[in-house]
Amino acid sequence: MKKLSLTILSASSLLLASLSVADQPNVLFLAVDDMNDWIGCLEDTEPLIRPKAITPNLDKLAARGMNFTNAHTAGVFCAPSRAAIFSGQFASTTGCYTTATYWVDHPDIVPLQSSFAKAGYNTFGAGKIFHHPAGGIDVRDWTEFFLRNEVQKETGWPLDSWSEETPFPDPFPASVYNKGQQVKGGLFLEWGAIPDEKEEAMADTQRINWAVEQLGKKHEKPFFLACGIYAPHFPNYCPQKYFDLYDGIEIVTPPYQADDLDDLPEKIKKMKTNRSRIHQRLEELDAVEDAILGYLACISYADAMMGRVLDALEASPYFNNTIVVLWSDHGYHHGEKGDWGKHTLWERTSNVPFIWAGPGVAEGKKTDVTISLIDMYPTFVEMCGLPEPTQELEGTSIAATLENPDSAEDRNIFLPHMNPGEFAIINRDWRYIRYGEDGEELYDLNKDPNEWDNLASNPELAGRMKEMNALAPAQFVEPGTKLNAKRDMVLEGETFRWVKPELREGKKLKN
Repeated sequence: MKKLSLTILSASSLLLASLSVADQPNVLFLAVDDMNDWIGCLEDTEPLIRPKAITPNLDKLAARGMNFTNAHTAGVFCAPSRAAIFSGQFASTTGCYTTATYWVDHPDIVPLQSSFAKAGYNTFGAGKIFHHPAGGIDVRDWTEFFLRNEVQKETGWPLDSWSEETPFPDPFPASVYNKGQQVKGGLFLEWGAIPDEKEEAMADTQRINWAVEQLGKKHEKPFFLACGIYAPHFPNYCPQKYFDLYDGIEIVTPPYQADDLDDLPEKIKKMKTNRSRIHQRLEELDAVEDAILGYLACISYADAMMGRVLDALEASPYFNNTIVVLWSDHGYHHGEKGDWGKHTLWERTSNVPFIWAGPGVAEGKKTDVTISLIDMYPTFVEMCGLPEPTQELEGTSIAATLENPDSAEDRNIFLPHMNPGEFAIINRDWRYIRYGEDGEELYDLNKDPNEWDNLASNPELAGRMKEMNALAPAQFVEPGTKLNAKRDMVLEGETFRWVKPELREGKKLKN
């Protein structure tokens, strides 16, 4: 994998590589799910106008640290994004285009939490930091990983954020989009309020409360505390008080363009035209604003939960020596380019909130240099004195940018799609998209931040496209092993392990 960056190293950041355990900073690693850039501290500029969530806690964190306004995911939905973050390698190297379990095909890869453990850290995990189905959590080298109930411990650690013991709106289904229909397990386009008094019974609240408890304990060793929540992922269920925050506030909808899909490559145009029927149905139901309200309310709920952890950190003796990183695994479309969801190579999927604060991080700074979530692993190696892992880290340390953002230069970043040969190359000014042999897109982000005008057919820009195309990996590995929990998972007490299908032949393994 080619390096797509220009790195600025400082003397102080180089010294961090040899930190003693006593000097190592703690890390509070906070993840949200499906949260796009509609948070308060990410401002709009014409002609890009977006809905705006009420997020006082995230805004406060950004004010005391570094706010990256042009940060992008490393995978186009939950599983590959999180696999890239914890492995430090893109799907083009691991094969995790649609899966998260990179360690089954690549047991030699040292995951992020193991690097912290090797450096003398205690490692604590809770909630959705990996993908949520059974078997999606890499169980290696956690000092403690919080699971809400015994069933989760006995069935491969599924997160089950919405289950029998968690509160649902009444009536159910709650949204007009699903009224009178059978709602599937993903609870897509479900939104609605639950009673305020049931907030503590929500799965995300329980995980956050556990993280707060860890910050209240005495720690003899540096800690890596990772806590991920499901919000604002569908279903957009949260306590009524977060919906009430928007009473009397006009719900702004993103800008839409009727012929937006006309200039896409033919195969993509057909796929996205089919997908746009979701948005058309919401328009027919006059429910677009209501659906966006549910999402905004859940962003505010997520903000409040993160506020609990951040307040606990501030009240603890660890505040001055703890690096805080808040990230979303990817963004989310709400009708832009005819889509409701993620899985795209466009801005609405790729752009994410990404906020750092703490030692080694400039205070009250904002930068629009192009950054990828895959940069976190090498940054922690530099800032926390982690050992270099055996695998090549395909991101770039941003420690120098965190320390001195004014000296940072923009760079190109790579974003793989869901099949080999499909990708985007992104920088501050341009987005180039290639769908293998199925076509290309090019957007001038300064003139067209909504990505309405595909310039790929402009002969004057052929050279730019060729240059950006050349920044992608020369080779993409084939997709990794697809695993089936009933067939390939071996349960062992309160933990589990995967066995690749070809290794099961001729063997009788008990589940």
